[in-house]
Amino acid sequence: MFAYVVRRLIAAIPVLIIASFLAYALVALSGDPLEPLKLRNPPAPPRTIELETQRLGLDDNIFARYGHWLWGVLHGNFGESVQSSYDIGANLARSSVVTLRLVFVAMLLALVLAVLTGVLSAVRQYSKFDYTTTFLGFVFLAMPSFWIAIVLKDFAVRYNKATGTTVFYTIGETSQNYENLSAFGKFADVAGHLVLPTISLALISYAAWSRYQRAAMLEVLNSDYVRLARAKGLTWRKVLVKHVLRTALIPLVTVTALDIAAILGGAVITETVFNWNGLGRMLLTGVSRADTNAVAGWLLLAGLVVIAFNVIADVLYAVLDPRIRHD
Repeated sequence: MFAYVVRRLIAAIPVLIIASFLAYALVALSGDPLEPLKLRNPPAPPRTIELETQRLGLDDNIFARYGHWLWGVLHGNFGESVQSSYDIGANLARSSVVTLRLVFVAMLLALVLAVLTGVLSAVRQYSKFDYTTTFLGFVFLAMPSFWIAIVLKDFAVRYNKATGTTVFYTIGETSQNYENLSAFGKFADVAGHLVLPTISLALISYAAWSRYQRAAMLEVLNSDYVRLARAKGLTWRKVLVKHVLRTALIPLVTVTALDIAAILGGAVITETVFNWNGLGRMLLTGVSRADTNAVAGWLLLAGLVVIAFNVIADVLYAVLDPRIRHD
């Protein structure tokens, strides 16, 4: 298994390099980061533009610029930003903690709800519970993530105003007095700010994943080896947990690994609605300013997360199904 994981990671290196180069080139060719200097009134002196061009390496071709950037990344330097005082590496590290915290908690919530409702809907097929969860699933699938976030935020604002207390936090990832709080106070503050963005990001994933889980459960429940296990006298609970659920989780693991990129994209929208200072703001600011190095760093991190989740999914296949072995 360890050798397989190492091979997967090595095989992912050229994919990551090609993907990062394409992303770097698209951002670099999409706009001029010095355009604000050239178009302002009065325009910046030619000497200033020349110095900025040299600092950002804009006088080199795209291959040389990408090579310098990649070499710097390997040494912990993500390159110069359009903003001279902006440390891309430090901001990427700080923002990734904020965003990945949201992504992991939302995924955990979506997975738990999807497995529970998917299993119960399949076991109680065509029951009121099955019809209700199916209806809610399609409703959430039809809703854009930004609309769900706006509705939750509007509800929270109205509820807080009606009660006269801040029950739900709607702005920022932490409070302004976060640094002055105790250790428990900091944990409670972070958890409180996570509630609404987590629900907003988790609902759409839950809706899709619960449908996959229900379909997989129904397929396994109707298989011959399940009927054979029941005929041998195994209890229904043992058959359900040990034989049916383990096998039915494999499609969900696949879908979860494939959806991680979409969840990261959804996190960008969710962070924008709730005014979080995470990877979403970093990406949107970098794109608006044609900050190639900042956007390329963001995309590189996203690529690493996607690859990591796909490797984890491959490992889980062998855990869930002993017939699968990665030799």
